This record gives sequence, C-alpha cells and structure tokens, in this order.
Amino acid sequence: MDLKSKIILISGPTASGKSSFAIKLAKIIKGEIVNADSMQVYKQLKILSARPSPKNYQSIKHHLYGFQDAKKSFSTGDWLKIANKKIIEVKNRKKIPILVGGTGLYFKALTDGLVQIPNIPVKFRNKIRNLNKKIGQNKFYKQLLKLDPLSKNKINPTDTQRSIRAFEVKKFTKKSLHEWFKNTKSNYLEEDFLKIYIDYPRDELVERIHQRTGKMIKMGAVNEVKRFLKLKINEQMTACKAIGINEIHEYLAKEKKIDEIKEKISIKTRQYAKRQSTWARGNMSDWVKLKPSEINNFLKKI
Repeated sequence: MDLKSKIILISGPTASGKSSFAIKLAKIIKGEIVNADSMQVYKQLKILSARPSPKNYQSIKHHLYGFQDAKKSFSTGDWLKIANKKIIEVKNRKKIPILVGGTGLYFKALTDGLVQIPNIPVKFRNKIRNLNKKIGQNKFYKQLLKLDPLSKNKINPTDTQRSIRAFEVKKFTKKSLHEWFKNTKSNYLEEDFLKIYIDYPRDELVERIHQRTGKMIKMGAVNEVKRFLKLKINEQMTACKAIGINEIHEYLAKEKKIDEIKEKISIKTRQYAKRQSTWARGNMSDWVKLKPSEINNFLKKI
C-alpha cells in the first residue's frame, strides 16, 4: 500500500485505542501525528482528555496537543487553519501526516471544507445560550425544530452544543446551518486521504471506558479539576464541557463519593461514545472500518 502521498485520518469512539494505533502506524510509515480532538488541544486538560503521554512524544512527533488556553475560545475553523499548516510542514519534511481524534466536525471540515457562516455577535450568541440554559435542552431542541426543520435527524436531541449552533445560525442569518453546509469546498481531493475508523464492539468498549475512568482517577484527575476550577473559566467555554469536570466538582463539594463519581463519568463517556458512533454512521460511511482484531493484519500489509 503506497501511502507516501496520503494524509491519513484515524477516528473512532473514545477509548477505542486510536492514539495507540496511530503511533504503531507512524513508526512503520515514518509519520507524524496531528491532534484532531477538540478537548486534547487544551493545556489544562491533560488527564481528562486522555492526552498522549510525554513518552509517546519521544518516539513520534506529536502536534497540536495541549497548546490552547482553556480560557480562550477555539473553534473548528481555528483548528482547521492550524491543521492545514501542520499538514504542509509534515509533508515538507517528507513525512506522512496522521490526523487522530474523535471530533467528527474537525474531520468533516478537513475533508468537506468549512462553512463560511458570517460572524455572529457574542451578545447574540450568549442570548441563545442563556435561553438553552433557562428552558433546558429538551424544550430548546423542540424550539429548534420549529425554527429550523432541517435540523431534524441531523442533530441529536441531546447534543446541546450543536443545537445551540444551529439555532443561533438560523436566527441570525435566516438560513439553516444545513443549507450553509451545502456551499463548502475542501482544500483537498478525496484521493488525498486514507480514512480509517476504529470500529470497537460495544460491550468491549464499555469495559475499556470503565477501566480508563479508574486509571484517570489514579493518575490525578481530581487534582486536575481542582486546578481547573480555580481558573474560574466561563462555563460556556468549550473546555468546561469536558466529561469529568462537573462530576469531580460534585465530589470536591462532598455531594458524591468517589465511586459514584467514577460511575457517573463512565456513563457519560459511554453516552458520548454512542453519539460518536451515530455521527460516524451518518458522516463516515466511506471510511475503512477496522475492528481491533484486524489492526495487526492491517499494519503488516503496510
């Protein structure tokens, strides 16, 4: 398999072993790894985001991990701009860029192009966010479907972030977010990519999530959240939505015991993994699906 001219994309649900697979692949093909996970960009979220360890950095070059301050906003557009530069840099070094992560929108922006939506004023956006907070996601989603029927079956009813985005875009521009998506163009051709999705069996993934949650607590996730809370970051910022922050906050406030917290984090992570899998079915149908048992054979064929 000739990969010299390719940009390799690796996705999959959380805890599916994407990073481990990427490192093995990078060693074989002389690749460098570029982060495509929206939580792993933040400096303050090393443990909760399951960022690769410094040991991994020593063996393979890693880019766009832990460089962004959680107090500052960081959009898909910001990521795309920097990721495009990194891809060029890696290729100029005669290496193969391997983009790894679980953020579907990042990959969609890269392969399909970014939607050129006009800037929406912060005051207007905050107004929509406050509405969501006031009436709750369930009622907010119903209002979204009345405002923008095209969002039906395209946005998960529990996906607060995307619901808010679709609502604010339609309200401000008078045009559906999904209509804006039609007018996008990528910098790349379809044949520039090799797209791989780690398709982990659900029951095995549940156990991996459980194990990883326990490991995060042992590694110091509680202290990481303590430090994070001291920063008093606006709760509307993306970093504040990291799974584990609210749950560990409850433990620190002595509202819950540590075992209860671990279970809550595991449940939330499983729900997130399910949303990622749903996204993949709708948006990654053309990706190569690899089961964990098939990874070694795939690597041998490279």
